[in-house]
Amino acid sequence: MVSLHHDSPVPLYIQIKDLLQKQIENGVYAVGARLPSERELAQKFNVSRMTARQALQGLAQEGLTSSRVGKGTFVSPPRINQELRTLTSFSEDMRARGMTPSSRVVRAEVVQAAREIAERLHLAPRTEVVLLSRVRLADDQPLALETTHIPAHLCSGLLEKHDFSRESLYAVLRADYGWNLVWADQMIEACMPSPHERQALGLNRQTPVLRLTRVTYNQYDQPVEYVQSVYRGDQYQLRAVLRHAAR
Repeated sequence: MVSLHHDSPVPLYIQIKDLLQKQIENGVYAVGARLPSERELAQKFNVSRMTARQALQGLAQEGLTSSRVGKGTFVSPPRINQELRTLTSFSEDMRARGMTPSSRVVRAEVVQAAREIAERLHLAPRTEVVLLSRVRLADDQPLALETTHIPAHLCSGLLEKHDFSRESLYAVLRADYGWNLVWADQMIEACMPSPHERQALGLNRQTPVLRLTRVTYNQYDQPVEYVQSVYRGDQYQLRAVLRHAAR
């Protein structure tokens, strides 16, 4: 039986977290496996339930586990790591990682652009835009909620001709309309999800999200897409490679 070092300067909850993390990494607890509860950990290591709770919270904060209300704590799949160097679609990004992308369409219709959306797309207020909102899945697991706006005059018949539960929007824009999406201006922030976002992604109240807002431009530097995406913070991380500016 693994024991804790009570005379160590390392807090007990961190020792428990590290032990569980090693067991996850070594396959003792596989992806999807349920971890011991607070009560079970407290009994096993002879610590308070608060200490056990802190250990489980530490695993969740590092994206190793997720909680399901009334069911317990489960090992999460490895976080998806996206480098911020190239412009790729969700489908391209997931396939490059050996995962199968799919989508669940939440809303698809032509609407009049709100002021902010019109400004981002360089349109007059209330110009018609295609609104496409989808839950994006990787290997059937919900990873992001994505809402896209595209000027309707740039993609006539887009929603009538295509099924975006299985087709890539970027591939369709390129093949059917001749728009090559070549660069984007993207903002990223960490925040807590709204009730609608929690429901769409199956999140609990404690799981943060990464909120991405992007304007994507075509080969003529024309804004073609305004997209607002919410990614699960427990399964997705962004990585940037930075180099010192030349003097």
